[in-house]
Amino acid sequence: MKKHILIIGAVLLLALSVQAQDYKFAPMDKSPADIVYYPVNAPKSKNPHIDPLIRVIYSRPQKNGREIFGVLEQFGKVWRTGANESTEIKFYKPVVLGNTKIKAGTYSLLTIPEKESWTIIINKNTDRWGAFTYDQSQDIVRLTVPVTHVSKTIEALSITFKGTEGKPVMVIGWDQTVVEVPFTVK
Repeated sequence: MKKHILIIGAVLLLALSVQAQDYKFAPMDKSPADIVYYPVNAPKSKNPHIDPLIRVIYSRPQKNGREIFGVLEQFGKVWRTGANESTEIKFYKPVVLGNTKIKAGTYSLLTIPEKESWTIIINKNTDRWGAFTYDQSQDIVRLTVPVTHVSKTIEALSITFKGTEGKPVMVIGWDQTVVEVPFTVK
């Protein structure tokens, strides 16, 4: 009986000391991280035959009344295609972008925005903060795609996929700018 009382007392003291600690957590990031898959929602599918073929992990900065392209994200400069860490793209199977075959694996997705076109960059270096240590010699492919200007403002940087099976098109939109990046899954 005394043993049980001692154990209960020790547990209560431990619980009180845990409650007394002052934990300090970082505030919510202003550019929250997000994940998009192709096919869209593949991991949530109840169909066991639908596996993800591409995954993009990125942070979603907000417009917040700012002028984005040409000002915040300068034309002609390499951009991480989001906020915080460089955007990460994972190919679960080999893909083709332009005329370049890319092996299955994880890469950085960077872009160079211009007013009427963007250069899409798939780069070997991952786990980088921003594009500050970008190394062009690690590029696997660069592809220039046209810009579509839209009338409805896209408040947060957004990435999704469209297209038919085996022919995904990654769509990147922010502010009043949208680009489409066509892949072929091999």
